[in-house]
Order: sequence, then C-alpha cells, then structure tokens
Amino acid sequence: MLLLVVPLVLFALITWQVLAHGPLLGPDERLSDALVHPDRPSELLSDLGNVTVAVPVLALALAVTAWRLRATGVDRWWLPPAAGAAAMVLVPVLVVPLKAWTDRPGTPAVPPATGYFPSGHTATAMVAYGTATLLLLPLLGSPAVRRVLVALCALLVLGASYGLVRRGYHWPLDVAGSWCLGAMLLTGVALVSRSSRRTSAGTPRRRSGPS
Repeated sequence: MLLLVVPLVLFALITWQVLAHGPLLGPDERLSDALVHPDRPSELLSDLGNVTVAVPVLALALAVTAWRLRATGVDRWWLPPAAGAAAMVLVPVLVVPLKAWTDRPGTPAVPPATGYFPSGHTATAMVAYGTATLLLLPLLGSPAVRRVLVALCALLVLGASYGLVRRGYHWPLDVAGSWCLGAMLLTGVALVSRSSRRTSAGTPRRRSGPS
C-alpha cells in the first residue's frame, strides 16, 4: 500500500503547489535556471520519452512476455501483458486532463504556452521502460542479468528526465510529478502480475493419465 499511498500523496502535494503557485515553485524555477542549457545531448536524451521510441520497446516486452508465459503453460498468461498495455494507455488518459487543469506555463526556453504539468514524456518513459522491466524480470534466470536490466531501466528514465529539464522542455516539478504518477501505474502492473503468478501457481493442473 505504501507504494501507492506515498506517490499519491506526493503527487497531490506537487499538483496543489502548481495550482496555488505555492512556495515550492520558487526553488523549482531556480533549479531550472541552473540546469537549463539547450544542446544536442539534452535533445537526444529527451527523445527517450517520445512515444515513437518508448512504446515499441514496451510492445516488444509485452510480446515476449505473452509468448513465454503461454509457452510455459501459465493459465492466465495474458493478464500481465494486458496490465502493462493498460498502464501505457492510462498515461495520456491521465496526463492530458491534468495538463489542461493545471495550465502551467512552460520555461523561458520554450515558446509561450501552457499545459506543461505533468510531463507526458517523463510518464511515457517511466511507464514504458518500467513496465517492460517488471514483466521481463521474472523471465530472467540470472541475477546479474536482472541487475543489468534494472540499471538500464533507471538510466533510460533518468536520462529522459534530465534531458527534458536540461533542454528546458519542462520544469523539474513537472518531471517529479510524472515520477509519482508513473510509480502508481507501475505498482498496479506489479500487483496484477504478482496476482497472476500466485493464481497460476495455486491452480492444480489436469492430469493427462492415471496417477
């Protein structure tokens, strides 16, 4: 429950600060001023959160997971991939109305506009790469490979987040808010996947012959 409650509380706090123009916006803007330096590396890092980059990675992980679970005879093999796909669909469903509601202006590095909170690119990167990692981890037998996968996921998400702030596409709080949102969606994927594994493990298989 903590994995759901803590990000929810933090997201509510950040959203309230954005709506009320609270005291957190001052340090947020100063941190942005210190970090913003539009260049080619920051542009490339921010592209890690593009739908055209992150979603194909997730789609491949969904396909591999579905194939492996079905091949090993898991009863509800389709449930973890379906939960991962649903989490990705929920990103725009949640982010777009929040952007319209908060109506936050962008940084001085982008043309005048509103609707920058929360960061859709950050949420896309976190949910796509995070879900792919959660689904693939149980399929990997080597602890070393698992650690590499988790480290790669963290690097991709942090790289995209840093690139978005460094390029000036988003304020740091925009990114932090999406971390919270992504954490809640990933927790949902993890809970559904775990429930599916427990159900399959506890379901006796039919015998094809006499015992």
